[in-house]
Amino acid sequence: MDLQALFGGDAVVILIALFLIVSVLLGVRIVPQSEKYVVERFGRLQKVLGPGINVIVPFLDTVAHKVSVLERQLPNSRQDAITADNVLVQVETSVFYRIMEPEKTVYRIRDVDAAIATTVAGIVRSEIGSMELDEVQSNRARLTSKIRESLSSVVDDWGIDVTRAELLDVNLDEATRAAMLQQLNAERARRALVTEAEGKRRAVELAADGELYAAEQEAKARRILADAEAYATGVIAEAIARNGLEAAQYQVALKQVEALTKVGEGAGKQMVIVPAAALDAFGEAFRMLKGKG
Repeated sequence: MDLQALFGGDAVVILIALFLIVSVLLGVRIVPQSEKYVVERFGRLQKVLGPGINVIVPFLDTVAHKVSVLERQLPNSRQDAITADNVLVQVETSVFYRIMEPEKTVYRIRDVDAAIATTVAGIVRSEIGSMELDEVQSNRARLTSKIRESLSSVVDDWGIDVTRAELLDVNLDEATRAAMLQQLNAERARRALVTEAEGKRRAVELAADGELYAAEQEAKARRILADAEAYATGVIAEAIARNGLEAAQYQVALKQVEALTKVGEGAGKQMVIVPAAALDAFGEAFRMLKGKG
């Protein structure tokens, strides 16, 4: 009887020890840095365990969900959209997100990736439908920003943070692409013709400016020559007025000497026949010039 009592007492102690060990194992939870645990008590949300050592009530609390908080990337998706000018385009998008509040994610949405992909497709179609094709191609940065803002406001109720949303590519069908290429070539040809016409017009303007400048310079030279002749005439007239006939004869004699000097400077050997009257005039002029000297 004593042995049975002894063994019975040890069994109780062993059972208590086992119970304590199991309770510790069930009550202590070590959560990795990249995860969060959602704890339920009788099927109801109790709390969310963060990274590190956490304690829960054993046998009452259970870890219902282990959620990774690492950044995730949705598979690149393509969706068709129609622009405001009725052009069908195929848009490729990429989305990166993180689960920030697991208690919202696990209880408000079943398939996170599918929900985000569907939301992105709706936002893309809505935004592109309000823009023309030229705006879509030239304002991709603005369109990407709008998609990110709209998506962030929608998924906030799911406890998700959209880190990046990119518009990777905008593809056109072959017919639209060929029409745009033809339009682009026509625009290039038009610009080339305009540039050529502008060059010709500029050349004509420069030539006209050059001719005008030459005419102005020629007129200026003639005006200066006329002024010089007028000045010389005035000087002669003044000399005649002061000295009378003698001054006039002096000028005539000077001109005759200059004319005969030019004749004598002719190139080559030549004979110059000078009338006797001219020789008399030359002698008279020489005497007058000598007298002036």
